Amino acid sequence: MEPRLTWTLCTVLIVAFVTSSASGEDDRNLKFCGTWHHGKGPLWLNVNLTTGCDRIVVSANQTALSVMGKITAQCTSLDTVPLTHIKPTEERTDFCVYWEPLLDQLKLKIGKEVLPLCSPASLKDHCCTYLSHGANSYETTFGIAEGHVRNDLVSHKTWASYEFNGSFINCRETFCDQASQGSTHLNMPEENTQNPCAQSTALKLEDSVTGYNVTLSPPQGVVQGATPSIHLPPALKKATKFNNEVVCTYFRNNSLFQEAPTNAKILIDVVSITIDNEIIKDLSEPIKISFHHNVIHKTHSRKCVSWDTRKDPLKVNWLDEGCQTQVKGEKQTECHCNHLTYFTVLVQLEPKPVRHLLALTVITSLGCAVSFISCIILIVYLCRKNRRSKELSIPIHMGLAVSLALLNLLFFFTGVLANVCESMCVWVGPALHYALLSSLIWMGIEIFHTFWLVQMVFSPTPKAWIWNLVGFGAPAVPVIVLAIIPDIYGVRKIYQTDVSDPYKMCWMTDNDNALLAHYVINLTLLAIVVSSGLVMLFLVYREIRNRAEWRQNRVAFFSIWGLSVLFGTTWILNFLNFGPFTDFIHFVSTILNSFQGFLLMLRFFMLDRMRKQAGGSVLGSSSTGSTRQHMLQTQERS
Repeated sequence: MEPRLTWTLCTVLIVAFVTSSASGEDDRNLKFCGTWHHGKGPLWLNVNLTTGCDRIVVSANQTALSVMGKITAQCTSLDTVPLTHIKPTEERTDFCVYWEPLLDQLKLKIGKEVLPLCSPASLKDHCCTYLSHGANSYETTFGIAEGHVRNDLVSHKTWASYEFNGSFINCRETFCDQASQGSTHLNMPEENTQNPCAQSTALKLEDSVTGYNVTLSPPQGVVQGATPSIHLPPALKKATKFNNEVVCTYFRNNSLFQEAPTNAKILIDVVSITIDNEIIKDLSEPIKISFHHNVIHKTHSRKCVSWDTRKDPLKVNWLDEGCQTQVKGEKQTECHCNHLTYFTVLVQLEPKPVRHLLALTVITSLGCAVSFISCIILIVYLCRKNRRSKELSIPIHMGLAVSLALLNLLFFFTGVLANVCESMCVWVGPALHYALLSSLIWMGIEIFHTFWLVQMVFSPTPKAWIWNLVGFGAPAVPVIVLAIIPDIYGVRKIYQTDVSDPYKMCWMTDNDNALLAHYVINLTLLAIVVSSGLVMLFLVYREIRNRAEWRQNRVAFFSIWGLSVLFGTTWILNFLNFGPFTDFIHFVSTILNSFQGFLLMLRFFMLDRMRKQAGGSVLGSSSTGSTRQHMLQTQERS
């Protein structure tokens, strides 16, 4: 019995040790969750945090949720923020408060939003930890129900507030130093074997010609050379006014920083460079931060981003303003930034970067310029022709020419305007979207009118004012609706594989709402127009293939080619840019679509020339009953 008793005692001791280690780490941090019972009116968040170690109080009433206390080492905050993301009709909202003393980090998850009440910082020896649940206040109708500390239920009742008291201890000695020695974990998963404290390096700035190079110490489990390295330029010392000590902090696997758009991903490495009581920006020489990471393939673009806590204190908002990206290889990215804050690398998952973007941009600009001039010439030609004859198709051709002229003019200048004055994109973006939708709708009208003439020869066509109402009025409806929604129109950045800086244009942005609108409106309309055009080409071919003139190769080619330009069927290439022929399709699509205005003008001039050469016999006259038989002039009906 004695050996069995000894084995049982050993087992109990091991389990108790592992449990105490894990629970000790849980006790170090605070996770308090509950359900906020509130009213239906506007809701607010009140934050009042000061340094020290006393207590934190989470309270709620009909209109506001409050987080107040004295537990932070460096963070102070006094703010009232509207909670606009919570629907007014909801009367219950789940929330959680997270306190991580080793990072001086306090965050609030309310609904689906994560709000950083105190952003992460380096540890200053002592911290406020082991927060214990104190006394609740009073029971009420509007307040916090289903209060949980970690996974333990405190009360089902609705209380006005919950209070937690902290203990002030030497956290660096208790947690960080012991973790570095590997004495606080036993058979823990790999992600938990890291030092829980952020790695910091403090440097006293002095006058230097070359600046300073800083290599951050790797946490436990990270090999030497895999951590970011920093170069501080001499201009940083000149920009300081009161304090010369710069602190560089390395964060790894911090969930707060992983907030990113759905089509992008943030590296697990984040670097903070700060100087207490100083705001450093617009440096004459950039700070250089070199990130080492896993392989990032060329199909995914990357850019250096920073989070300005002064502009967005309660939301992690990664922006590329003030940073330039230098791609040093598949495993290294260097960021050149002119300010101090948090830095990392954002990897773009969708859309994929475009190859040969410079060449495609040149072709597009040339095509748009030529097409705009061609459309103006075509408009003059159609105006003169309309005086001599009263063909019902001329107003439709005129509408298509006007919409294409506007589209090519705006597209030619959109890149220039986005780089010169980004604020204009709020107006240019909707105008460009309107021109695109108008052009697609007029192509659809051309298709419908052709169907009417080919299949319904003896029925009168709709009046010209109806076509104008549909072609110019209908596109304005979705554009006006989208313009009311914030952040739909603005600067759109297109990334390229061979150049780090993106191409900017005024268009729909790349946020979730704008992408949804693009797929639902633009691509749906384009798919309808292209598919209808292909069907109409087949119907026309079936109607006129038995004519003697159709057997002439020249006439047959120009018949299909001319109608393809009118119907915009070349836009089908936008759906085929995948696979091994992506680059080829990109170039062919760019050439055909950007020169569509020129090809449209060419179509009408060649039609006139062939009509004159044939003396009206080859293409048929415009007399009653002959329109169905026309090839190049399928839509011409008097």
